[in-house]
Amino acid sequence: MLTPEVPMSHSVAGEPPSAGRRAAPSTTAVYSAAEWDLLTGLPGRVLVAAAAPGPGRLERGVTASLAGLDAMAAGRASDSDLVRAVVAAIYARHDGAPQPAERLTDLVDLLAACRAASRVLHRRADPADSAAYRQWVQSVAARVCRAVPGVGAHRVDPPASPADRRFLDRLGAALGLG
Repeated sequence: MLTPEVPMSHSVAGEPPSAGRRAAPSTTAVYSAAEWDLLTGLPGRVLVAAAAPGPGRLERGVTASLAGLDAMAAGRASDSDLVRAVVAAIYARHDGAPQPAERLTDLVDLLAACRAASRVLHRRADPADSAAYRQWVQSVAARVCRAVPGVGAHRVDPPASPADRRFLDRLGAALGLG
């Protein structure tokens, strides 16, 4: 289980940053347990919402979910200490119990969670880590929305419907990206 506060002053495993990655800033961001749950639960919630069928949206399947999981896993290679730590925390959850932040919610709740995460990041994170996290979360949704059902997890095309574009635009705005 996570400790109440998670400092971001070093790499995920505690060793110095690997070659090519910048060291975390000297002023470390510290997150409360509730903030950390929000940050680690949001990517999964975004994946679920992006994969959910809705009016004007394509029926999603395994291909879209795999594309989203692949996008989440891609965060392991991020230059951002924060993104790598969030991905490590997501993968470290092994007890199978649903996390409070991972419940299925409607779009309004998801967008509110995105705005809350953006506020937390604005207050506590290094600006580069904040931007990297928010862009990474948006990329999870974009990969899901661009996945073409039935053609393999690695084939992606532009969003197929205006509803998908509206979803991505609203998500980006809630994350403070546009």
